Amino acid sequence: MFVAPAGVEERFVSDRPLDLHRTLDRLARGPYDPTFRRTGDGAIWRTTRVPDGPATCRLEQTGARTVVGQAWGPGAAEALSHLPALLGEQDEADSFVPPPPLHDVHRRHPGLRIPRTRRVLESLVPAILEQRVQTVAAWRSWSWLVRRHGEAAPGPASAPGDLRVVPDAGTWATIPSWDFHRAGVDPGRARTIVAAARRARALEGCVDLEPTAARARLQAIPGVGVWTSAEVAQRALGDADAVSVGDFHLSTAVGWALARERADDARMLELLAPYAPHRYRVVRLMEVSGLGRAPRRGPRLSIQDHRGN
Repeated sequence: MFVAPAGVEERFVSDRPLDLHRTLDRLARGPYDPTFRRTGDGAIWRTTRVPDGPATCRLEQTGARTVVGQAWGPGAAEALSHLPALLGEQDEADSFVPPPPLHDVHRRHPGLRIPRTRRVLESLVPAILEQRVQTVAAWRSWSWLVRRHGEAAPGPASAPGDLRVVPDAGTWATIPSWDFHRAGVDPGRARTIVAAARRARALEGCVDLEPTAARARLQAIPGVGVWTSAEVAQRALGDADAVSVGDFHLSTAVGWALARERADDARMLELLAPYAPHRYRVVRLMEVSGLGRAPRRGPRLSIQDHRGN
């Protein structure tokens, strides 16, 4: 039993099943994300930056429908006030009928939800880093930049020792070009991050917009397209219908899971169309099930290192 030092605590009880780890696992940017940790006692630790300031949160599932949240730092109370949204309480799946290959997966994972972090820039920056590069390379860039320009996480000494809080918008906007270079980020992605940070106030307002309007506002940033805006909508906005069109692997995975065929983006959207407004929910079930793993036809792509360019 974790005994917390002075902090803020909130106990959230849902009226339907809740799976803490399945719901939040796509918020982590790799196993060494300095803003997200799982510990041996089953808890999730994550940091965030809300208007009131940075916060460190510890989340523990104590029952099939219960999560206890503890938080520290200037933004602790505000961060926990958004706990229901973070845990997907606003995610309505009553109208969802899964594709036949995923019926059993849906039945076995009733607590899988689409989270809503409400922190747009926190999702947008790592999504920009993941554009056009292998995921593991983007994760390395994210970790390097957060460790270099973020700040130590507030909280108890018993928290994972290397937790960091993401930089604020002003810091992202002023990171020098040579630090992006050292992080393995090419100038195009660096410019997009800086442009997004300079419009952070307007972007954070996406949480109050309808999905189509929110995606349009995101895509008004030069360098942010349909794939990047979907990745943000899935995490920050709780959009259960956002499909990452243009993903290097996703169309093949969806085609294999739903029709046992290799598909391009057009065919993927055709296969997912009957399940709107739950198309991303289908993707999450597919990811959980592993049914989208089509046989390989060639070697993996080598990781590109832009630091020598």
